[in-house]
Amino acid sequence: MLGTRGIWHQGWKAVAVHGPIIGKGNFDQDRWQLFHTDEDRSEAHDLADQHPDRVEQLKALWLEEARKNNVLPLNDMTTHELGTSGLIYRVPVPPTGQYTCYPGTSEIPEQLAANTHGSFKILAEVDFTGDSQGVIVAQGSRFGGYSLFVKDGTLMYAYNFLGIPPEQRLSAPAPRSGRHIVDVEYTKERVGQHYELIGPAKLHIDGEIVAEQALRTIVAFYALCGEGLCIGYDSGDAVSSEYTPKFEWSGGQIHKVVFDVADDAYVDVERHFAAAIARD
Repeated sequence: MLGTRGIWHQGWKAVAVHGPIIGKGNFDQDRWQLFHTDEDRSEAHDLADQHPDRVEQLKALWLEEARKNNVLPLNDMTTHELGTSGLIYRVPVPPTGQYTCYPGTSEIPEQLAANTHGSFKILAEVDFTGDSQGVIVAQGSRFGGYSLFVKDGTLMYAYNFLGIPPEQRLSAPAPRSGRHIVDVEYTKERVGQHYELIGPAKLHIDGEIVAEQALRTIVAFYALCGEGLCIGYDSGDAVSSEYTPKFEWSGGQIHKVVFDVADDAYVDVERHFAAAIARD
């Protein structure tokens, strides 16, 4: 359970004070709380100081059960470590490093989509008109994600960092007619103070840079469940405050969207996993 521990036995419950996915390890230094659930069902009164022997008894019982049920070794990997450890299933990257997606499909779960938590390019082949409007591609929600869309004649790429304002945006006038390639290119360059990735993002139209700025990006997951990759709409919760879902594409045609992650740095998942479980 992501490094959290608790056990109930004969009317008593012991719980370790250790937050999930915090990456601090040192499980042997955790303080344990004790509750007499037969009399205190709401667990409002911590009795650990009054009954230290019972705490030790339940801690030992927890360890016994953990061994029997293959819980060990313990780890409390951070979300970044989970995303790069190989413990979270992802579709293997094709030799070309490219994924091609088409409109008119259901949303793609994040573990099956191109991994855009590093350096990437997103290229969309689109027929534009003067009435073009809506989402070309979106992934995530108001709690984090990205969206490439057209609104009021403006082509915009919005990157939502964990729902923390301000929303990061690159924008330029959208083409008014004909078939064009619009794309976003992001290059991770460094790790920020809070372990976020930081690097330049460029918005292109037919290979020409029309907007550029540095972005801080999410390293692990856009969503723990749901809110997958969508082509031609934004399902569920909207990524950007600029529109409400689904904001489906209209006034033109999306032919395909290509994700290119071939230039992203190689991640040695075995080394990341070994480091994470070796903390203690």
